[in-house]
Amino acid sequence: MVEGPTKTGQSRVVDLDAGTVAALRAYRTARSGVSSDLVRDTAVVLSNLDGTHRHPERFSRRFAGQLARARKALGEDQLPVIRLHDLRHTHATPLLADGVPVEVVSERLGHASATITLTVYQHVHPGMGREAADRFAALLEG
Repeated sequence: MVEGPTKTGQSRVVDLDAGTVAALRAYRTARSGVSSDLVRDTAVVLSNLDGTHRHPERFSRRFAGQLARARKALGEDQLPVIRLHDLRHTHATPLLADGVPVEVVSERLGHASATITLTVYQHVHPGMGREAADRFAALLEG
């Protein structure tokens, strides 16, 4: 998937899983019934109905409202209060904890270097040293 422009002004590629691609294709098909301008190759995926960019704050407000309704339905102690931006951290943290190389996570997040990713997500690494030692011992034992 091509995303752009970034802080550097350069587009970048972000790999997506098959389920996400299927959902985006279904969304595109639904939007084609509204206007062919919304499904051209250069169309913004999450645009206004006239094809213009939506202001980012609109997504944040909608997310907050959806979260509030979910917390009320599930019980407020069952779901933490998070910001839309926190989903970015929710994406990165389990990937790092599962052993995805920091360089790969850094690319997915669009960080300029893996050092930034390591700095922001250093909390994920405590305890991983013990796991690495155990894995290394298992490798040596065959």
